Amino acid sequence: MRYLFVLLFLYGSLFAGMQNLDLNSAIELLKKNNSDIKIAKFNEDIAKFQTKIAKSYNYGMLDLTFNALRSNDAGNVFGFKLQSREATFADFGFDEFLAPMGYALRQANSGSLTPQDLQNMNSILGIEPKLLNYPEARSHFQTKLSYMVPLYTGGKLTQYEKISRAMEKMSHLDTKKIINEKIYQTKKTFYDITLVDNLISNLETLYGNIEKLEDIVQTMIEEGYAKDTDLLEVQAKKAEVLSFLNQAKLNRDLAYQFLSFLVGTQVESIRHTDELARLPEGETKELVEKTIDLKKVKLGMKISDMNVRLQKSGFYPTLGAFGEYGSADNKPFNDFTDKDAYTVGMQMKWNLFNGGETSASVQKAKIEKMKVYEQYSLAKRGLALKINKIKTEVKSKDYDIQSNEKQLDFAKRVYENYQERYKEGLVGINEVLIKHSEEIKVLMNLLKVKTERNEKVFELESILDKGE
Repeated sequence: MRYLFVLLFLYGSLFAGMQNLDLNSAIELLKKNNSDIKIAKFNEDIAKFQTKIAKSYNYGMLDLTFNALRSNDAGNVFGFKLQSREATFADFGFDEFLAPMGYALRQANSGSLTPQDLQNMNSILGIEPKLLNYPEARSHFQTKLSYMVPLYTGGKLTQYEKISRAMEKMSHLDTKKIINEKIYQTKKTFYDITLVDNLISNLETLYGNIEKLEDIVQTMIEEGYAKDTDLLEVQAKKAEVLSFLNQAKLNRDLAYQFLSFLVGTQVESIRHTDELARLPEGETKELVEKTIDLKKVKLGMKISDMNVRLQKSGFYPTLGAFGEYGSADNKPFNDFTDKDAYTVGMQMKWNLFNGGETSASVQKAKIEKMKVYEQYSLAKRGLALKINKIKTEVKSKDYDIQSNEKQLDFAKRVYENYQERYKEGLVGINEVLIKHSEEIKVLMNLLKVKTERNEKVFELESILDKGE
């Protein structure tokens, strides 16, 4: 039985959600578990390997090739023998050439050449050697080591590597942007839950107030100072407040579900934050320079400069070196060093005319560069406008919050006053309930304004690069 309790405890611990999670811990879980962030980091790793690929082109290629062939094609067989250093005069069909040629030479030496002999001598050169034209099939095994390396490319490979490194940095900024977006969602959810919990607490207080009013009306009905309809109105209002309360709890449940989705683990409760988030400090000009988008545009400017130099490399020649070493025979690896051979060389290639393609590519790159520079100017002005707009909206919400808090305090006092006046028979129950509704309305509006203010603060935070 004791083991059963232990198993039940472990099972419950395994599937229980996190309790009292604080914001910093949630952000750490987010960076560790969130799938969107993982995908962004995978893309960043891919960009790093792309840089390694671009850098590898500078070192050339070393290839080991092994060919296993068999052929009875005359050209192939003779070529195989030459590569194996085994070609003989017999391969040319000299046996079919020497016999008639020897007879003709003997006749010439004896001085007894006839016209027919002279004709035969002329036809010797027309003999088609059978061994040369119809050789037996031969196997050929060739092992070859070859190396090719670029010596000069007009700066093309250098620019490829630089652009690749810049794209790696761009991918890193993209990752930061996604992380910031997810942190924005996490912070907003934390603050939303805090605000909703406070709303629930206030609604429970209002629900308690309406229950007290219900008891007062019930007592007054019993004493003959109130009507049954008063009680019905109060109970209807009570049901309305209960509906608001249940909706708030459902919204809180949804917020917890979204938070659990973001951080990749079940969250049951959080450690409350302040109700209002702090606006990032700094002048607009300073904040603009810290934005990820502006840093991406600046990096884009550098890439556009590199691209112009890359396209200009087409005007220059390319120079490369190569070397080969190998051996071949009709048996694999037979007498390798006795039949080996090497080839070394260099190649220079210079495009002199391509219909103006290189010039057009350079002009296109220059126009793209001007476009990126204009995008930088536009981004800088646009981001300054966006930041100023957010700052203004946050200040406006601060004023609205102050106003709503005063209205809420006033609405509470008015409701309490009307409740006392109802006891004294100076106002009807309907007027009391109206004041109760006004208090709920101000409370809801206060929640809305605080939520909107926090959202703007986190929007500004999400576009800033806070470093590693």
